[in-house]
Formats: sequence, C-alpha cells, structure tokens
Amino acid sequence: MFSDFDRFCMTRALKLAERGFETTHPNPRVGCVIARNGQIIAEGWHQQPGEPHAEINALRAANESVAGATAYTTLEPCSHHGRTPPCTDALIQARLGRVVFAVQDPNPQVSGAGATALREAGIQVESGLMEAEAIDLNVGFMKRMRQGLPWMRVKLAMSLDGRTALAGGASRWITGEAARLDVQSWRARSSAVLTGIGTILADDPQLNVRSGAEDRRQPVRIVLDSKLRTPPAAQLFGSAGEVLVLTSADATAERAEALAARGAQVEIIPGQRGMLDLAAVLARLGELEMNEVLVEAGSSLAGALLAQRLVDELLLYVAPKLLGPQARPLVLTPELSSLQDAWSFSLIENRVMGADLRLRLIALSA
Repeated sequence: MFSDFDRFCMTRALKLAERGFETTHPNPRVGCVIARNGQIIAEGWHQQPGEPHAEINALRAANESVAGATAYTTLEPCSHHGRTPPCTDALIQARLGRVVFAVQDPNPQVSGAGATALREAGIQVESGLMEAEAIDLNVGFMKRMRQGLPWMRVKLAMSLDGRTALAGGASRWITGEAARLDVQSWRARSSAVLTGIGTILADDPQLNVRSGAEDRRQPVRIVLDSKLRTPPAAQLFGSAGEVLVLTSADATAERAEALAARGAQVEIIPGQRGMLDLAAVLARLGELEMNEVLVEAGSSLAGALLAQRLVDELLLYVAPKLLGPQARPLVLTPELSSLQDAWSFSLIENRVMGADLRLRLIALSA
C-alpha cells in the first residue's frame, strides 16, 4: 500500500517530530512533510504548546502551491479548536490531494474525526505508516489520552550483580560520566521527575536538567512525602523549575506553609497504611497533564511501583562492576512464591554509554 518514497517521507516527519522532544509538553510531538512528484517541498514540526501545529508550519514553509500534493504527518491532523485552530481546515483550504498519517490521535476530541473531515472534503487519506515508531515517539501522550495516566519510566543504575550502593549507602558513582549525561536528556524530555522523601533526605538531589540548562525546559520535580519531612533548605528549591510535594492528610499545616514559602506546591493525596496511595498519585499526575514521568528513587519506592504494576518502562544503566552480596539491592519487592508471578519485561533497546550499558525494557502485562 505504501511506497518506498512514502516511507522516506514519514521517516523524515518522525525525525522532525523529535525536535520537539523537550518542548511540546503537554502536547504530542508531531512532524509533517509535504511532497509532490517524488520531492519534498515543505516540512515543519510542532515546537511549543500554543504555537502552530506541524501541519501549519509545513504549509507556511512551502514556497509554492501545495494543491494536489501529499502531506505526511506523524499523528492524525486535529479537527477541533484547542489552543490553535483545526489543522484539517488548513489542509482542506490548501487543497491537498492526499494525507498520510502514522497513527490515529487518541484524544477523544480528535480520534478519527480528523480523518473523516479530510475524506469528506475529497482528500485521499491513508494511515498506519510507521505506526509503531510514531507511538513510541509519544508513548506518554498516548497512554494519558487512553487511560488518564502518565507513562511511568523508572531509571535505575546497578552493578553487574544487581546492586545499587554499598551496604553503607555509598553510590557515587556506580556509572560513568556518559551514562550520567544521558540521564539529563531523559529528564529534559519528561513532564516530571519523581522521587521519594527517602532519596531527598539521603542524597539531597536537585533532579533538574543541568546540561545546557539555559536552553532547556525544566521538568516539574515531584516528591512523595507522606509525613511532609522535606527540608525547606533542600537543593530542590535552589534551582529553576516547579516543585510539587504530594503528602497525606495528616501532614501539618505549618510544614506545608514552610515549603510553600520556598515555592513548592503542596497537595494532599489519599494514604494507605502510612504511605501515599500510588495509584491515586498517578491519577493526579494524569489530571495535571503529565505525559512521561521519570522516576529517580530508591529501592523502596521503585519496588512499590513495581509491586503494584505501575511501571511501564525500566531505564536501566549497568556498570561493569561487582559490589558483592552485602551491597544494597536494585529494588525491594515482596517475596514471590512462583516464577509465574515475576515482573517480566521486554528488552526494546540496548546501547553502550561509555563503559556502561543502557537497557530499555517495557513491562509486560501481569
């Protein structure tokens, strides 16, 4: 159904969409290419929320009429008035002959309606070209639109024997500089970086994007802190970016006021047995339009998320070191009675990072 040139154009559209990796939150990352007679004549991508979508930028970039041409876009063109007018109207007015999109927009306001509007205007519409790649590009947006929840990506670093720190807690640095620099990119593309109060008290991290920070959007830093023990002097408050502290109803107003004075937003989340309800946390992050959340936490919180099947992806850095059986484990999870109950993952990528190895693994259904 699709030609080699179709695939060439969609590949280019996907590369254009990647330029918005760090800037389009909470919108999807979208690229568009317009071509005719085997040549690309215009291209564009969505850059920031509130600004023109990829299709509009491509149309504006054209130095000639696009009547009868084919537009390749990584996501179904929108057909509703949001922050910007419908892209379908602009495509119809430009008299495109054909529109090819990679994946249907999961937004209920759009899903299928964009394709229908184009077809009713007499434009040939085809979909499904490089769909898997387009979904991976916007995995968080897809999940949030379908389930109301963010994509939960847990970042962990370990030795060859699955240890994260020495018995006394020393962990700097298990991985090398290349792996630590790579983490900065994952933070920058995430809507938020989430951690627990244990990590705040033990390591006092900033959790911000430090590499090229002057040009990069800072993710929201989220702290799960049921008893509101976050120190007002924590380094979180010494750098640019929002801080959200989620706590339980029994937290004192005085402590909340002290954190608010440091610029934090404090919200109450239901608790269970002295801990925050993690499912409620994810639901709240979905309400806040968080697409991708990068979890940088200790073994307890990471283990709790795994135990409750709330992890979508593991971003695992493996250092060529052995720390021994007394060192701290990767995650703390309940003891299993059967191998069939194990948390299973599918390896989707492995990449060398300096002396270390980075693995990306997608959680399989229970």
